[in-house]
Amino acid sequence: MIKRTLYFGNPGYLSRKDDQLVLRLPEVEKNETLPESFKKGVHAIIPIEDIGVVILDHTRLTITQYLIDGLIENNVALISCDKTHHPTGLMLNLSGNKLQSAKFKEQLNASQPLVKQLWQQTIKAKISNQAFLLQRFGYEATNMTKWVGDVKSGDPDNLEARAAAYYWKNIFPQIKGFKREREGIPPNNLLNYTYAILRAIIARSLVGSGLLPTLGIHHRNQYNHYCLADDIMEPYRPFADAVVCEIIKNGEDYHDLNPSIKKQLLGIATMDVRINGERSPLMVAAQRTTASLAKCFDGTEKKVLYPELPT
Repeated sequence: MIKRTLYFGNPGYLSRKDDQLVLRLPEVEKNETLPESFKKGVHAIIPIEDIGVVILDHTRLTITQYLIDGLIENNVALISCDKTHHPTGLMLNLSGNKLQSAKFKEQLNASQPLVKQLWQQTIKAKISNQAFLLQRFGYEATNMTKWVGDVKSGDPDNLEARAAAYYWKNIFPQIKGFKREREGIPPNNLLNYTYAILRAIIARSLVGSGLLPTLGIHHRNQYNHYCLADDIMEPYRPFADAVVCEIIKNGEDYHDLNPSIKKQLLGIATMDVRINGERSPLMVAAQRTTASLAKCFDGTEKKVLYPELPT
C-alpha cells in the first residue's frame, strides 16, 4: 500500500481521534464572515494507517502528544521545518520491527568484506542513475557509464567523487556558476529540500526493516544520527535531481520554495521508479531496498535491490 505524504504549511491544530489524524484551522473557525458550511469543509480527517510521512512547516502549528504517539506507533516519519521552511528535524519509531534486536546484532556483526561489497553496489547504482539522468536530458555520460563497471569493493579509487564532479558540472548547464553546495545558489535550495524528504523516507524504511539508521556502511560521522540512511539514499538522489531538472526545464521560478514548487518536490514519494524489473512508487521501492539490505546482513541475500530511473 502506498503511504501518504502530508504537508502542513498553515496555522492549524493537529490531533487524534479514533486512530485518525484530525486537522482543525482555528483561524478559519473564528472568521465570522465565512459560512458554516465552508468552515466544516476545510477540516480534514485522515486514517493514521494510511500515512507515511508528515511535514510540519509553520511556526503556529500545534500537534498533540496523543497524535505523535499514534504516528510513531505506525512508523510515520515526522519532519519538522524551521522558519526558513527547510526540514531540520526528524522523528522515527525506535522499535519498528518485531525482530529488531536480532537485526541489530546482524548489522553490528557485518564483516568488512560484506560492508565494502554493499558500498560497491551502492556506488554502482548511484553512478548508473546519474549517468542515465544526464543522458535523458541529452548530455554526454559515456565516461560515467564506464565508471560504473570500474567501481571496486569499497570504492578505493573514489569513483563516486569523480562521477559527482562531472555530474554536477553538466546537469545544470543553463545555470552559470552552479556548484552543488548546501548554501549555494538555487536550485541548491530545491535539492536540499528534496533530499531531506528522501532521507526521511529511507530512514523510515530502515526502521521498518529492523535496521539501525545510525550505523552506516560508509558514512561514519559520530554526530550524524542517520549514517545508514545517508548511505542507502545515494542511488535515490538522482530521482530527486530529476524532479528539480523538470522544474527548471518547464521554466518555473526555482529561486524560492513556493507552494507550487514544494508540491512537486513532495511528489517524490510516489514517483515511478524501476526496481528488480518492475515499476513501483519510490516509497514502496525504498521498503524493498531496506528489506533486501537486512537480508544481506543476515546472509540470505548477496545483493541490495536498488531502483533505476524508468525509461
